[in-house]
Amino acid sequence: MAEPWLTVALPVHNGEATLAATLESAASECPDGVEFILLDSSAGDGCRQIVEAFSSRMNIAYRHTPDILPWTAKTNEAMRMARGDHVAMLHQDDLWIKGHLRSVRAAIEAFPDAVMQIGSSRLIDLRGRIVGDWNCGLADGAIEGKAAARHLIVQNGIAIPSPVIRRDAWNRVGGLDPALWYTADWDLYLKLALLGDIAVRPEKTTAFRIHGGSLTMTGRMEKGAFKEQMDIVLSRYSHAVGASERARAEASIAVNVSLAEASTGKISALSGAIMAMARLGPVEAVRYAREARLVERIWPRLRLKLARGL
Repeated sequence: MAEPWLTVALPVHNGEATLAATLESAASECPDGVEFILLDSSAGDGCRQIVEAFSSRMNIAYRHTPDILPWTAKTNEAMRMARGDHVAMLHQDDLWIKGHLRSVRAAIEAFPDAVMQIGSSRLIDLRGRIVGDWNCGLADGAIEGKAAARHLIVQNGIAIPSPVIRRDAWNRVGGLDPALWYTADWDLYLKLALLGDIAVRPEKTTAFRIHGGSLTMTGRMEKGAFKEQMDIVLSRYSHAVGASERARAEASIAVNVSLAEASTGKISALSGAIMAMARLGPVEAVRYAREARLVERIWPRLRLKLARGL
């Protein structure tokens, strides 16, 4: 069997509700030369049965891994099995959109030295309907990695199904940090940005699903632990950015914590976001709001929250 050009890691846990749609979106791309490695920690047999239904359309390897629960650990294990020169992640509730692999291959050909290529994504609801965009905020084409890091440190603008990473670069930075249950992807992107140049695809060919069961939608997190996850990443990479980026990143953490609290019904928590932006001053506050794409991020989730309350 020929060596694949791309390996896709699929960490799965109790994903019966959306996994078939995820695999259908990938199979519809006619993924010749792509290997999919799916590690499943589900208690039941439903996900395995879904995978079997796609086995004739995709090169997909399935392993039941009840002893590996975190998505970070499952992803790292899949990457240790990878054979492709490039690797990607696809979660059980996200999608590829028509033309994804064509766009990815074009970027590899145009920017072969880029350690990572990314693109903006769509936001979809539980039914798969587009409810907004998740724009990465970077110009199309090649961008110097340290410049990308100065942008990413303020707010992670990369949806998990978007990046395609050179496998040698993944290995050099050590993959995902399993201690970061909330910010492991943000940490990974910053590590890679400091390693080399980034390429930005012009098309939106991935979709990230937002739903009522996500951590930030339900507030199923302890405030201090949530903030600590972001503080760890900022402390690791603040040396690589300027004072203004650090200030906006600190404000961004405060805003994100306030928004997460407010999403649980504690509307008074929004005062923390207002104060954090006020401390930046008007010019930097406007710059932060533009970089963090506050309205773009909040509005689809607010609509979903309101719809669930109707």
